Amino acid sequence: MQRIALFLATNLAILLVVSFVYNIISSATGYSLGNTGGLLLFCALFGFGGAFVSLWISRWMALRATGAKVIERPTNASEKWLLETVKRQAQQAGLPMPQVAIYSSAAPNAFATGRSKNKSLVAVSTGLMNTLNETEVEAVLAHEVSHIANGDMVTMTLIQGIVNTFVMFFARLIASAINNATRGNNQQGGLGTFAYFGIVMALEVVFGLFASIIVMWFSRQREFRADAGSAGLVGADKMIAALERLKRGQESKLEGSMLAFGINGKRSGLSKLFMSHPPLDERIHALQNRFKR
Repeated sequence: MQRIALFLATNLAILLVVSFVYNIISSATGYSLGNTGGLLLFCALFGFGGAFVSLWISRWMALRATGAKVIERPTNASEKWLLETVKRQAQQAGLPMPQVAIYSSAAPNAFATGRSKNKSLVAVSTGLMNTLNETEVEAVLAHEVSHIANGDMVTMTLIQGIVNTFVMFFARLIASAINNATRGNNQQGGLGTFAYFGIVMALEVVFGLFASIIVMWFSRQREFRADAGSAGLVGADKMIAALERLKRGQESKLEGSMLAFGINGKRSGLSKLFMSHPPLDERIHALQNRFKR
């Protein structure tokens, strides 16, 4: 969940800053995009731009946000095993060696991020290393390596770019329609500059929230693919065992910290639409069906 939350938060921040700067420039110069085609082009340029900036700094952001330490030279047997395992799996998947990092967190978790297959990062929490055995950690690492092999962050960026484009476009289209509706027959009145831009910013936040449902749906699908990729690298039994161990851990904590990482399967109703990961039961069932366990 962390890599997705960081990516979405960074993307939204960039989108709002770009929108704000454009509003200031437009207000100061009187320049505006007067036709729908020009507006759509502008929105696509900055919508995709914001998404790709988020992707470009994703590895840096993840390291700073989690306080993860990149393992350059292993200082103990555990770190050495981590490096060797990721290296072996990356070679199996035909990938360059990713950076490997570990960060302090009681929750068992791991993530992969980076702007390309050549500039990627796999990070694990101390909680994961302490909770799961080596076979189960190996499966989780294979899951993260599969994310990199599948190009998931780049695909996520393209989807986010499309979403950004239409969030910006429809926010401005609707604000313009409201502005025109409040003018008199003599074209006087209207919302005024600050009210118009305020409506645009508010609509971008609201539309961005609803658009995240699309992004989260894709995120859930890629988790199924990464589970299958892990099964291909280390075997379905190992990945299923890892998911079952995580499931037992979450069941012992009621509504504890695991929920924040998006792997708790207890959500229901509308909240499911905003989950970046499918419930563990669904992931286990999908693997069992796929590999006929």
